[in-house]
Amino acid sequence: MPTKPGPDNRRPQPKAAHDDHTDAWEEDGEQEPEFKPLTREQAQQWRAGQPELSLWRLVGVQVLVGLVSGALAWLLTQRASVGWSVLYGAAAVAVPSALMAYGLTSSALARLLAGVAQAAFAGFLLWEGIKILLAVAMLWSAPKVVPDLNWPGLLVGLVLALKVYWFGFWFQIRRPK
Repeated sequence: MPTKPGPDNRRPQPKAAHDDHTDAWEEDGEQEPEFKPLTREQAQQWRAGQPELSLWRLVGVQVLVGLVSGALAWLLTQRASVGWSVLYGAAAVAVPSALMAYGLTSSALARLLAGVAQAAFAGFLLWEGIKILLAVAMLWSAPKVVPDLNWPGLLVGLVLALKVYWFGFWFQIRRPK
């Protein structure tokens, strides 16, 4: 049965072409503030106030976490296969991250695309795709590379290395200048 238009089933009408300053979709009647681009000085001041995040420091901490967690796993379980599994799990995160950090900071492609924002973003997507493919390939080959692979140990190493991103970001933003 068709419904009659009434107050309960009316849809908001899109704004008319001539009405640029009001938005029929907003229910509270408030307008969004106009976007004002920053001046060069304001942008430089904003950048100076932001924490500098180092990709290489993050990769270094991932490697350190992998080495420490692999050694602790071996010491706690007294099984070398568990230690190697944890270490390989962390390496499945750290090695692709190192390749991506190199690609974004030091490669010829990064130097070539440095001045163009859209091209730099495309380069980021390219290196992120390579990072994911390498991580999947390393995990796929884990049973062949690590003798007596311990899957829970591999997952522990993987998760610990992945959590470095969050802790690294948290420590970077909390660090005083």
